[in-house]
Parts: sequence; C-alpha cells; structure tokens
Amino acid sequence: MAIKAEHLTYVYGQGTAFEQYALKDVNFEIPDGQFVGLIGHTGSGKSTLIQHLNGLIKPTEGTVYYDGEDIHKEGYNLRELRSKVGLVFQYPEHQLFEIDVFSDVCFGPRNLGLEKEEVEKRARLALEQVGLDKKYWEQSPFELSGGQKRRAAIAGVLAMDPKVLILDEPTAGLDPRGRDEILEEISQLHRKRGMSIILVSHSMEDIARYADRLMVMNHGEKVFDGPPREVFRHYRELEAMGLAAPQVTYIVHGLRERGVPIDQDITTVEEAREAIVKLLKG
Repeated sequence: MAIKAEHLTYVYGQGTAFEQYALKDVNFEIPDGQFVGLIGHTGSGKSTLIQHLNGLIKPTEGTVYYDGEDIHKEGYNLRELRSKVGLVFQYPEHQLFEIDVFSDVCFGPRNLGLEKEEVEKRARLALEQVGLDKKYWEQSPFELSGGQKRRAAIAGVLAMDPKVLILDEPTAGLDPRGRDEILEEISQLHRKRGMSIILVSHSMEDIARYADRLMVMNHGEKVFDGPPREVFRHYRELEAMGLAAPQVTYIVHGLRERGVPIDQDITTVEEAREAIVKLLKG
C-alpha cells in the first residue's frame, strides 16, 4: 500500500478552552495507482487530512505509513517523502516564488541534489505534461492566468517524480474549459505514469467522472468510502451534510420514480445518455 492511515486524529488547541477535533479516528489505505476523490463541506477535515499524508502536520494520535513505514518514526526522511508524495495547494501562489516559471519548476528536483541536466530535463517534461506552452516558461509565474499558475504549480510537483499526487481543489475559480483541461491532464498523468491521485473537489460531476474511489469527510470523520456509484446511492445523507450527488443522479432517480427502468447507479452524463438511448431503442 502506498499510503495508510491508522486511527488518525488531530486536535487544534489541545488542552485549551478552544480545543477542537479536526480529525477523529480516521482509517484508510490507498494502494498504488488508485484515483481517489475526497469530498466534504468546508471544515470537514479534508485539507487537514491531506497535509498529514506527506508529513506537513503530525497527528495528535494515530499513524501515517508510506510504503509500510511510519513517517514520523525517529530518523525518517520527511524531505524524501515529500518528493514521493507531492501536494499541490488550492492556491498556486503558495508554491510559486522564483523569477520565472522554468526556474520555479527546477527548484524541487535541484533540491534533490540532481545534476543540472537531469533537473532541466525533468522540468521540461513536467511543463509539457501539464500543457503549459513554452512561451510562458520564461515569464514570471505571477504574470500567468489562474489556470496557467495551477499548471505551473502542478509541474513543480511533477518534476520531483512523485508516486502520489495530491491536489487540493485544483480547478477552483477556473472557467469550465480550464477546469476540463486541468482534469483531463491529471487523468492522463494517472493513466500514463500510474501514480496514485488524491483529488479534493467540491464538484461531484468531476469526482464521478474521474475517481475510482470516493472518500467523504464530515466533521473530521470518514463517513463513506467506496466506488462513487455506491457512495452516491446515499445522496440523501450527503444532502444532510451539505453535499450533493451529481445532477444526473437526481435526474435518474426522478425517471425511476416515474416508472422508467433505468439503472439507479448512473453517475455521469455519458452513462445516462447511453442508458436512455438503449431504452429508446428497446
């Protein structure tokens, strides 16, 4: 297993009048190559959880393992871990700081002690993989558009050659076209490089389309964990948490209530179209 969490608990302000649980006894395993969607309302513990996975936060209780090793045991190399478990923050400005985009993407692999030729090779490959045109490589990262900044931030993590890529709301604030382009590039990375992906998103449609597995957080606890079509069967419970299923789920259930014999586990527009065409032909 690439990542495993056992009884993961994190408390803000422990021992004070302001003590608050951000995570409560969270357990899961993420195998190599899996695409995981992570959802939950604001304050559900999503961001706190993902920052535990590469050691940015140390749990109050519980253990995080990477490839079977406790990442907080004495002598463990957290710096090396962060080259294997890459985290892309929701706001790319938090990760961009060099004078130009190419230098920024080179920063991570250079800190791994690689030769200049290998550093630049990795940077070029990463920028090409995220679809950032060469005309932007010599620009300041702060002159880029929101979508271009996200591509640059993702490239900076990819250049470290991670085995796990964690993305916190990578499409927030983007227009539909930019959102689709970013997600498709992430999906291609998953397929071509075989890396594990953990995608934090508020878009149920995106999760349904790309994720193999869906984890739902609520008030610091993991409440659902399974294939998206199984999790979205609980759409009423998700609504009670301030979440929702993909819009097509409501359409499908509406059709079923009217006597249309359509599969209740449909979660994408493509699946719904195919099912409806099949019914019409039948």
